[in-house]
Amino acid sequence: MSSATSPDAAHRDRFERTLAFVGRALAPPATLLDIGPDNALARDFRSAGYTVENTGLVDLDDEPAAAGLEVDAMIAFEIFEHLVNPLGVLRASTSKRLFASVPLRLWFASAYRNPADEWDRHFHEFEDWQFDWLLEKAGFQVVRREHWTPKRSGVPLGVRPLLRTVTPRWYVVEARRP
Repeated sequence: MSSATSPDAAHRDRFERTLAFVGRALAPPATLLDIGPDNALARDFRSAGYTVENTGLVDLDDEPAAAGLEVDAMIAFEIFEHLVNPLGVLRASTSKRLFASVPLRLWFASAYRNPADEWDRHFHEFEDWQFDWLLEKAGFQVVRREHWTPKRSGVPLGVRPLLRTVTPRWYVVEARRP
């Protein structure tokens, strides 16, 4: 048995933190455009009373205009790292508000890559200042940010697992266009 919490528990923790982060600034029944296909987190937002539209399985590098739907806010959790050109999607968005998270680049680990699934790969793993700069280039201003360390239980075995218990892995922001 691994010393870390199960993937489901780790996802549940991140989903709860994400929903709370958005909820502190934007209450239901706000309409959200979720960048990417329908997913468990989008369903959690719907269960909390939000109206959520998804862009679906469109390749946003080729069709960034799919992000142009008029909504109260655009949400993009764990999406921009998969795009070769996230700037195109951000510029194509007509939303004045954005809630987004990205995994942070870890100095002790390589970028994530699933060789069996081309959609499950990270082209970017950002440092927080790089993500802020990307948003600034797209016309957004970060108004709130948090860093999260994955929830783990037990005593990790090994240097990398130990580093993961104290190193922030996710960066979440609320950004607005003037």
